[in-house]
Amino acid sequence: MPDSPPSPAAAPAPETPLWLQGREAVVAAADPGDWRDEAPDYHLSHTVMPGQRTHRFEAGSLEAIAESIVQVFEMEVSHKKDPRTWVSMVTDTFRTRINGGAWASAADIVEQGSYNILIGDSIFYPAGAEDFDSSHKVFHTAFPQGFFWEVLDVLSPPPTVTFRWRHWGSFEGEYKGFRPSGETIEMFGVSVATVSDDLRLLEVEHFYDPTSFLGRLTGGCPVAPGK
Repeated sequence: MPDSPPSPAAAPAPETPLWLQGREAVVAAADPGDWRDEAPDYHLSHTVMPGQRTHRFEAGSLEAIAESIVQVFEMEVSHKKDPRTWVSMVTDTFRTRINGGAWASAADIVEQGSYNILIGDSIFYPAGAEDFDSSHKVFHTAFPQGFFWEVLDVLSPPPTVTFRWRHWGSFEGEYKGFRPSGETIEMFGVSVATVSDDLRLLEVEHFYDPTSFLGRLTGGCPVAPGK
């Protein structure tokens, strides 16, 4: 009886792209020279956030993937100084905007600061008075125990991913002269992200009310006491 033909070798499983491996993997893969200062520390996301979040999703679910990609995006625009090293987006064509306002590119984020673009100008937060570094200091001071973000649900699949989210933190540090209240400050919104075939960000629109959120930090008064 003739020998049976050899079975074809199984095709190797495709490697998961770096931007889909999670924020910690992207941090670990970065060159030390990529950072504005040093590699970010997300230990509070592992120790504090799990007990405060309201939704949990199975690994590999669309919700978990969407949350992971946004976490990588936030990390890169906040801590990696050169957009050419950002893996979460198609950098040359990426754009984002808030509440139907003007579009901002990756270069705009570097020049103006991610907080300034993603929050915008307000009577409670004059974005034009802050640069990249000072804007991050404002919110890191106000939320010393972390300012966390989670997906609540995903309303539509790729290539146009619509999802609802929650952003929160404990107001335990001063905000622009306003004393902390110790309360948990929350904001909710909807984002619409257009992604490439390999799930990199092409375009992101955010819809939420920054004035309501900032008003909670100031008691509704745009001028700090004593100023």
